Amino acid sequence: MNQNSHLNQLFVPPSQRDRYQGMLNAPIILVEYGNYQCLQFREMHQLIQAIVQDFNSGLTEKNSICVVFRHFIEHSIYPQAQKAAEAAEAAAAQGQFWQMHEMLLTHQEALGNGYLVEYANDLGLDICQFLQDISKQVHVDRINQDIESGQQSGVVTAPALFINGIRYRDRWNMEQLMAAIIAVSNQVL
Repeated sequence: MNQNSHLNQLFVPPSQRDRYQGMLNAPIILVEYGNYQCLQFREMHQLIQAIVQDFNSGLTEKNSICVVFRHFIEHSIYPQAQKAAEAAEAAAAQGQFWQMHEMLLTHQEALGNGYLVEYANDLGLDICQFLQDISKQVHVDRINQDIESGQQSGVVTAPALFINGIRYRDRWNMEQLMAAIIAVSNQVL
Protein backbone atom coordinates (compact mmCIF):
# COMPACT_ATOMS: atom_id res chain seq x y z
CA MET A 1 0.00 0.00 0.00
CA ASN A 2 1.29 3.42 -0.96
CA GLN A 3 2.28 5.35 2.16
CA ASN A 4 0.51 8.46 0.83
CA SER A 5 -2.77 6.63 0.19
CA HIS A 6 -4.09 7.63 3.62
CA LEU A 7 -3.97 11.25 2.41
CA ASN A 8 -6.65 10.35 -0.13
CA GLN A 9 -9.02 8.81 2.40
CA LEU A 10 -11.39 10.39 4.87
CA PHE A 11 -10.06 9.64 8.34
CA VAL A 12 -13.18 10.51 10.37
CA PRO A 13 -16.33 9.02 8.82
CA PRO A 14 -19.52 11.11 8.70
CA SER A 15 -21.74 10.80 11.76
CA GLN A 16 -24.67 12.41 13.57
CA ARG A 17 -22.17 14.91 14.98
CA ASP A 18 -21.69 16.44 11.53
CA ARG A 19 -23.68 19.15 9.78
CA TYR A 20 -25.31 17.34 6.88
CA GLN A 21 -28.13 17.51 4.35
CA GLY A 22 -29.67 14.22 3.30
CA MET A 23 -29.37 10.84 4.95
CA LEU A 24 -26.10 9.56 6.42
CA ASN A 25 -26.90 6.14 4.95
CA ALA A 26 -27.24 7.57 1.41
CA PRO A 27 -25.32 5.65 -1.27
CA ILE A 28 -23.27 8.77 -2.09
CA ILE A 29 -21.78 10.87 0.70
CA LEU A 30 -19.93 14.06 -0.13
CA VAL A 31 -17.83 15.58 2.65
CA GLU A 32 -16.88 19.22 2.05
CA TYR A 33 -14.11 20.94 3.99
CA GLY A 34 -14.29 24.69 3.64
CA ASN A 35 -14.73 28.06 5.23
CA TYR A 36 -16.99 31.01 4.67
CA GLN A 37 -14.31 33.39 3.48
CA CYS A 38 -12.89 31.10 0.77
CA LEU A 39 -14.22 31.98 -2.69
CA GLN A 40 -13.21 28.57 -4.10
CA PHE A 41 -15.24 26.85 -1.38
CA ARG A 42 -18.32 28.86 -2.32
CA GLU A 43 -17.85 27.86 -5.97
CA MET A 44 -17.41 24.18 -5.03
CA HIS A 45 -20.45 24.28 -2.75
CA GLN A 46 -22.58 25.83 -5.52
CA LEU A 47 -21.47 23.10 -7.93
CA ILE A 48 -22.37 20.42 -5.40
CA GLN A 49 -25.77 21.98 -4.73
CA ALA A 50 -26.50 22.03 -8.47
CA ILE A 51 -25.45 18.38 -8.78
CA VAL A 52 -27.59 17.34 -5.80
CA GLN A 53 -30.54 19.17 -7.35
CA ASP A 54 -29.93 17.36 -10.67
CA PHE A 55 -29.75 14.00 -8.91
CA ASN A 56 -32.91 14.66 -6.90
CA SER A 57 -34.89 15.91 -9.90
CA GLY A 58 -33.69 13.20 -12.27
CA LEU A 59 -34.46 9.53 -12.52
CA THR A 60 -32.26 8.61 -9.59
CA GLU A 61 -33.69 7.80 -6.21
CA LYS A 62 -34.32 10.83 -3.99
CA ASN A 63 -31.90 11.15 -1.06
CA SER A 64 -29.20 9.34 -3.01
CA ILE A 65 -26.69 12.03 -2.00
CA CYS A 66 -25.79 13.26 1.48
CA VAL A 67 -23.72 16.45 1.74
CA VAL A 68 -21.62 16.90 4.87
CA PHE A 69 -19.98 20.22 5.72
CA ARG A 70 -16.93 20.50 7.95
CA HIS A 71 -15.07 23.67 8.87
CA PHE A 72 -11.50 24.05 7.66
CA ILE A 73 -10.02 27.41 8.58
CA GLU A 74 -6.59 28.71 7.70
CA HIS A 75 -6.38 31.66 10.07
CA SER A 76 -3.50 33.45 8.33
CA ILE A 77 -5.27 33.43 4.95
CA TYR A 78 -8.88 33.89 6.09
CA PRO A 79 -8.95 36.11 9.21
CA GLN A 80 -12.76 36.41 9.35
CA ALA A 81 -13.48 32.71 8.77
CA GLN A 82 -13.28 31.75 12.44
CA LYS A 83 -15.95 34.23 13.58
CA ALA A 84 -18.12 33.25 10.62
CA ALA A 85 -17.79 29.57 11.60
CA GLU A 86 -18.73 30.43 15.17
CA ALA A 87 -21.76 32.34 13.85
CA ALA A 88 -22.83 29.29 11.80
CA GLU A 89 -22.51 27.06 14.86
CA ALA A 90 -24.34 29.56 17.06
CA ALA A 91 -27.14 29.50 14.47
CA ALA A 92 -27.01 25.69 14.51
CA ALA A 93 -27.66 25.76 18.25
CA GLN A 94 -30.93 27.48 17.34
CA GLY A 95 -31.75 25.07 14.51
CA GLN A 96 -30.66 27.36 11.66
CA PHE A 97 -27.25 26.05 10.56
CA TRP A 98 -27.98 25.63 6.85
CA GLN A 99 -29.78 28.95 6.62
CA MET A 100 -26.78 30.74 8.17
CA HIS A 101 -24.39 28.62 6.05
CA GLU A 102 -26.03 29.88 2.86
CA MET A 103 -26.24 33.46 4.17
CA LEU A 104 -22.50 33.50 4.96
CA LEU A 105 -21.55 32.08 1.58
CA THR A 106 -23.81 34.58 -0.19
CA HIS A 107 -22.22 37.49 1.71
CA GLN A 108 -18.59 36.37 1.83
CA GLU A 109 -17.35 39.92 1.40
CA ALA A 110 -19.20 41.05 4.56
CA LEU A 111 -18.25 38.82 7.50
CA GLY A 112 -17.48 41.41 10.16
CA ASN A 113 -19.14 41.12 13.57
CA GLY A 114 -21.87 43.66 12.77
CA TYR A 115 -22.84 41.76 9.64
CA LEU A 116 -22.95 38.45 11.50
CA VAL A 117 -25.42 39.93 13.98
CA GLU A 118 -27.46 41.35 11.10
CA TYR A 119 -27.63 37.90 9.47
CA ALA A 120 -28.66 36.32 12.76
CA ASN A 121 -31.38 38.94 13.12
CA ASP A 122 -32.55 38.34 9.53
CA LEU A 123 -32.91 34.64 10.37
CA GLY A 124 -34.96 35.46 13.48
CA LEU A 125 -32.40 34.07 15.90
CA ASP A 126 -32.33 34.93 19.60
CA ILE A 127 -29.67 37.64 19.33
CA CYS A 128 -28.75 37.58 23.04
CA GLN A 129 -28.10 33.84 22.88
CA PHE A 130 -26.26 34.19 19.56
CA LEU A 131 -23.94 36.90 20.94
CA GLN A 132 -23.40 34.99 24.16
CA ASP A 133 -22.38 31.83 22.23
CA ILE A 134 -19.90 33.80 20.14
CA SER A 135 -18.44 35.86 23.00
CA LYS A 136 -17.95 32.76 25.16
CA GLN A 137 -16.58 30.82 22.16
CA VAL A 138 -19.00 28.00 22.94
CA HIS A 139 -18.51 26.26 19.58
CA VAL A 140 -14.73 26.58 19.11
CA ASP A 141 -14.03 22.98 20.15
CA ARG A 142 -16.46 21.66 17.55
CA ILE A 143 -14.85 23.80 14.83
CA ASN A 144 -11.37 22.66 15.90
CA GLN A 145 -12.50 19.01 15.75
CA ASP A 146 -13.56 19.57 12.13
CA ILE A 147 -10.20 21.14 11.29
CA GLU A 148 -8.33 18.29 13.01
CA SER A 149 -10.36 15.67 11.14
CA GLY A 150 -9.44 17.41 7.89
CA GLN A 151 -5.77 17.46 8.79
CA GLN A 152 -5.91 13.75 9.65
CA SER A 153 -7.29 13.18 6.15
CA GLY A 154 -4.49 15.17 4.51
CA VAL A 155 -6.40 18.42 3.98
CA VAL A 156 -4.03 21.38 4.05
CA THR A 157 -6.14 24.01 2.34
CA ALA A 158 -9.79 24.67 1.60
CA PRO A 159 -11.73 23.60 -0.27
CA ALA A 160 -11.42 19.83 -0.10
CA LEU A 161 -13.97 17.23 -1.08
CA PHE A 162 -14.32 13.53 -0.34
CA ILE A 163 -16.69 11.33 -2.32
CA ASN A 164 -17.60 8.21 -0.33
CA GLY A 165 -14.45 8.67 1.71
CA ILE A 166 -12.05 9.17 -1.24
CA ARG A 167 -10.47 12.56 -1.91
CA TYR A 168 -11.61 14.25 -5.09
CA ARG A 169 -8.62 15.92 -6.77
CA ASP A 170 -9.83 16.75 -10.28
CA ARG A 171 -11.01 20.11 -11.60
CA TRP A 172 -13.83 22.04 -9.96
CA ASN A 173 -16.23 22.02 -12.87
CA MET A 174 -19.67 20.53 -13.35
CA GLU A 175 -18.67 17.91 -15.90
CA GLN A 176 -15.74 16.39 -14.02
CA LEU A 177 -17.36 16.52 -10.61
CA MET A 178 -20.59 15.01 -11.96
CA ALA A 179 -18.59 12.28 -13.73
CA ALA A 180 -16.79 11.42 -10.48
CA ILE A 181 -20.07 11.25 -8.55
CA ILE A 182 -21.75 9.17 -11.27
CA ALA A 183 -18.78 6.79 -11.30
CA VAL A 184 -19.18 6.30 -7.53
CA SER A 185 -22.96 5.96 -7.81
CA ASN A 186 -22.59 3.24 -10.46
CA GLN A 187 -20.42 1.31 -8.01
CA VAL A 188 -22.90 1.51 -5.15
CA LEU A 189 -26.39 1.76 -6.67
